[in-house]
Amino acid sequence: MQLGCIADDFTGASDLANTLTRGGMRTAQTIGVPGDELDVDADAVVVALKTRSIDPRAAIEQSMAAHAWLARRHCTQYLFKICSTFDSTPRGNIGPVADALRDAIGGGCIAVCPAFPTNGRTVYRGHLFVGDKLLSESGMEKHPLTPMTDANLVRVLQAQTPNRVALIAHDVVRTGAAAIRARIEALAAEGAAYAIVDALNDDDLLALGAALAHARLAVGGSGIALGLPANSRAQGAPPARPPARANIVAPAVVLAGSCSQATRAQVAAYVRVGRVLHADLSHVVHDPQYVERIADWCTQQPQAALVATSAAPADVAAATATFGAPVAGAIEHFFGRLASALFARGVRRFVVAGGETSGAVVGALGVRLLAVGAEIDPGVPVLTTEMPRPMALALKSGNFGATDFFARALAATGADPAQ
Repeated sequence: MQLGCIADDFTGASDLANTLTRGGMRTAQTIGVPGDELDVDADAVVVALKTRSIDPRAAIEQSMAAHAWLARRHCTQYLFKICSTFDSTPRGNIGPVADALRDAIGGGCIAVCPAFPTNGRTVYRGHLFVGDKLLSESGMEKHPLTPMTDANLVRVLQAQTPNRVALIAHDVVRTGAAAIRARIEALAAEGAAYAIVDALNDDDLLALGAALAHARLAVGGSGIALGLPANSRAQGAPPARPPARANIVAPAVVLAGSCSQATRAQVAAYVRVGRVLHADLSHVVHDPQYVERIADWCTQQPQAALVATSAAPADVAAATATFGAPVAGAIEHFFGRLASALFARGVRRFVVAGGETSGAVVGALGVRLLAVGAEIDPGVPVLTTEMPRPMALALKSGNFGATDFFARALAATGADPAQ
């Protein structure tokens, strides 16, 4: 195995797997740390964890277990996949997990770059932009779990680690891979542990990927992987087959837990093509039978139904004030139970919005290994699994996807039985 990836959430994992697959690497995605009995034949394996917002000690433990599994398969390079909006808090979990992984590979200066220009994430002078807005003015400053109030990534990461964080500015990046590699080596000699790397376009990321050809570890969003498949081909990896189309004929559902602006717009757009139910949070929190009633409602609809808890930031704050901080956990638990109830009723196609929601759904469905299929939107592929039953899934980060994403994702995951 050439590349072993440890992702801090499930949608980010499928985003990364999509990038590697499009680049020609034979890629598999696992849900959680697999057992040693799981045989995976691939150039790259993405281990999807749910560690972005948990206690840092637990995040380190799970990430290092993933690293150990990959190391036993003789992985030659590691990538710690984080969100393209650098979702974290002063406690972590990017810094603490990166520190543990860096120690495991023997130190050095580690390149860190969350840029994903295709989806509007760029880094300049160490500052992260979402479109033409600084991260701290993009709406992410109101995120209920990881509010990003500072766009300066050097400062953000430095607050999470005792090790020195430096910057590789765009005037170095634009001169190419050799200059980037030389700067990383110079920073390592100066004692820097991490280097935030500017990137404004895909050419910058391709240069960074080439500079990392022999790096043992990198940290970043899926964009950092744009240049890695070329390194794999240079090392003699066989060409990957084109991703297969999902051919599952079964009922489908859309589950939207993200409160991002993009997801809320997608939910509003879906009203024009299908039925939408906005779950009542009082029932989500207090009514154990609510899941069964909603599952029955979904299966009675003539087209794929959408169940949402997406809400504007002010509504999220009001719900938290009413039900307390555990409301986020209650929503995740609700979606996990709902996915199980829908599976029991024959649903085999799941379109899910939100990293935490996706984690709850795939965990409840008992998914262990996913094959990466065709791309629906940048960063979002169709995923298929044979266990526990053949299923197709689309796991979307909250901020990803065009306004009509849900309708197109349903079409990409297969066909309704009546069609």
